[in-house]
Amino acid sequence: MTNPTAAILIIGDEILTGRTREGNGYFLAGVLADAGIDLREIRVVGDDHATIVSAVRGLSAAHDHLFTSGGIGPTHDDITADAVADAFGAAIGVRDDARAILAAHYAACGMEFNAARLRMARIPEGARLIDNPVSAAPGFSLGNTHVMAGVPNIFQAMVASVLPLLTGGKPLVTASLRVMRPEASVAEAFGALAASMPEVAMGSYPFVQDGTYGTNLVVRGTDPQQVALGLSRLRALFPEGQ
Repeated sequence: MTNPTAAILIIGDEILTGRTREGNGYFLAGVLADAGIDLREIRVVGDDHATIVSAVRGLSAAHDHLFTSGGIGPTHDDITADAVADAFGAAIGVRDDARAILAAHYAACGMEFNAARLRMARIPEGARLIDNPVSAAPGFSLGNTHVMAGVPNIFQAMVASVLPLLTGGKPLVTASLRVMRPEASVAEAFGALAASMPEVAMGSYPFVQDGTYGTNLVVRGTDPQQVALGLSRLRALFPEGQ
C-alpha cells in the first residue's frame, strides 16, 4: 500500500516579491514525512483570484490532500476563502459557529469585534472548521483541501489540529553519509548503488567547507531495514565517510 500524497499551495504577493521568507512548506514537509504522507508538490501563487482557483482545482485533483497557506485574514487582499469556495462550487458567508469563536475571543481580549474581523468568520458551505489555538480565527477543510493561515506559528498550530484527523502511511526514514569528495567523484559508484536498490531513494547534495568540496549522500525510504542496508553499502563504498 502506497502512502497518501499531498501538495501545499502558498498564497501571497509578499512571498513572490521577496518581502516575506517562506517557511511553511519546509515545516509541512517534515511533519508529513513523519506522518507517512508524501508531499509531492510545493507551489507559490500571488493574490489573484483566478490563479488561486485554478491551482486549487488542479492540486486537489492530483493529490489526496491539499494544504493552503495564507490569505485568510481580515484585509481586502485576503481572498483565499472565496477562491477555495469557487474552486469547489460552494457558497460562502459568515457562519454562526465561526462568528461565535471570534466574538468570544475579542471579548476576552477587550478588543472590538469589527467588520474586518468578521470577515474571518466567512466559511464555505460544507466546510469543517480547523481549530486555531493561537489567534482564534479558524481555518477550514473543504473536500480534501485544508485552508490555513500564513503566519508561521498559526499555520503550525492549525497543522497540529488537522494532522490527527488524516490517515497516513509509513513514515519516511532517512540516513546520510558525509564524504569530503566532490559530487562528480562519487557520482558513478553512487549511481550504480542507487540503481541496484530500487526499494529506496538516494540523493547527493554537495557542499563546500573551508574551501573543500564535499557531498552528503542520503538514503530515504519507508522500510527501515532497506534504509539501513543502503547506508551500510554506502559506508562500504566510501569508508572515509562520517
